[in-house]
Amino acid sequence: MGFFSRNKKTEAASCCCGGSCTPEAMAQAEAGKATVGVKVLGSGCAKCNALEQAVHEALAELGMETAIDHVTDFAQIAAYGVMTTPALVVDGKVVSYGKVLKKDEAKALIQKVRG
Repeated sequence: MGFFSRNKKTEAASCCCGGSCTPEAMAQAEAGKATVGVKVLGSGCAKCNALEQAVHEALAELGMETAIDHVTDFAQIAAYGVMTTPALVVDGKVVSYGKVLKKDEAKALIQKVRG
């Protein structure tokens, strides 16, 4: 009987995006994780932009002249293991994801990482 003998797919995806990205894109994304700085990960929606603004204000209060990179490429976002945006990365470490931080929350997280 062929009822229980289904053909199962045994192929594993090469990355967390289901294999739709190239090895070159993933290598570039992995290299970008090692850089020092502040990054907002997200598609560029209103929530991502609100997080970027809160982080900008927090950095200004802290007296830090750090540039904020806004990463919109899904392969680069996935390289951080982030599946829910917006996300905040400080010096290569994901410190928040899935919510828009207020200025004081962002400030506390930045101080904790760079303390």
